[in-house]
Amino acid sequence: MLSPADHRAVMYGRKAKGTLWNASALRRMLTDEVSLGYLVHEGRPVIGANGHAIRIAPPLWDHATRDALIKKTKAKRTGGRAAKGVHLLSGIAYCGNCGHRLYLVPRTNQSPAYGCTGRVRGVPSSAKCRPAPAVSVPVLDQHVTEWFLAEYGDTQIMRKEYDPGTGYAARIAEIEADRQRLRGDRQAGLYESESDTEWYRTEYSRMTRRIEELKQFPERPAGMKLVPTGRSVADDWSTAADSVARREILTEFDVRVTLHPHSAKCRFFVTGLDPEQREADQRAAREHAELAALAALEDPTDKPSEQF
Repeated sequence: MLSPADHRAVMYGRKAKGTLWNASALRRMLTDEVSLGYLVHEGRPVIGANGHAIRIAPPLWDHATRDALIKKTKAKRTGGRAAKGVHLLSGIAYCGNCGHRLYLVPRTNQSPAYGCTGRVRGVPSSAKCRPAPAVSVPVLDQHVTEWFLAEYGDTQIMRKEYDPGTGYAARIAEIEADRQRLRGDRQAGLYESESDTEWYRTEYSRMTRRIEELKQFPERPAGMKLVPTGRSVADDWSTAADSVARREILTEFDVRVTLHPHSAKCRFFVTGLDPEQREADQRAAREHAELAALAALEDPTDKPSEQF
């Protein structure tokens, strides 16, 4: 996909320059009111004759989701960084002596190894990490792969889908946003003539009544539901493009690898999610989604008239 700058250039008959996507563009696309399907001019939705924002396309999500996106994409700094290594266990393998993360250790005439470098780097808590454990990258990768597929290979992959629920809360939020815009325009002095003032009062009152009507209906909140994909973890593992993609699969199952020195009874210790608990959670999610769908079908009066 072309970046927004290149897409704009192509629209106007210019040549794309190969500019990159950036965080600001993505954040703007996620949080702009255009995502709600509104006609927008100079950053604000255009208001129609009925006092509501003019919608020219289906919304990508509702007002509540947009508010959550605005909150989630605010700039924040935690001080930590995600593992960027290209190896399978980058960022998820730890030392059994001192507990610090393992790093890639180059070796002469041998394949690289996962090893603890805390004592060499002068980390105080690694001062007694001796002997520092290390193991060949292919050896540990193979061990973790065999363990992971034995534990989770047959687990069915579930896909998260958005369940909009009854949508009353979203519609209430939308009308309240329209009402807030009217109030702001009123305070700015846009409705000073008698005809404009009468129109403002009529539309404001109508919106208020509609909000009160919608609040009378039982609300089934929106949320995410899990849907079977027909694929297993082993299928996704075999088709993964590289070690980075496979590491993402390991991360989804909270896999953590601990490496001990040769003298330890247990050289490799691997942990992950309890497969039985994961299956129980997925089963409960499927049953909840099925019951919600049946309830919606059995109650034809659950949906109010859409006369706005």
